[in-house]
Amino acid sequence: MHSSMIAFVAASSVALGCATFPVPTQRLADAQSAERSATELGAATQPKAQLHLQLAHEQIVQADAAMKEGDNERADGLLLRAKSDAELAIALTRDQSAKTEAHKATTDSNAQRATNINQGATP
Repeated sequence: MHSSMIAFVAASSVALGCATFPVPTQRLADAQSAERSATELGAATQPKAQLHLQLAHEQIVQADAAMKEGDNERADGLLLRAKSDAELAIALTRDQSAKTEAHKATTDSNAQRATNINQGATP
């Protein structure tokens, strides 16, 4: 009888331990950091990245509310999505910046080539 009581208490402790989901503080910090990076890179001014930055922000706000309600598992999922959206905003911003720089470099090169030809250089 005593051993079955100990087994029941041990099983209950394990079950309760599995039922509680830890507060996702590291995920919150990661999502906020990614959102901040996207903002600093100028994602808010890039049409393709702007939506993902906004989604990341909204998901962080929702996750914060979920944590205050004690729904840490839901908050964890929202924060994973928020970080992914913020990272996508970063990638889209960098992609657009690279395309803009490549276009500028091509334009500058073509202008220099025209100047060289006008000064007597051979093409």
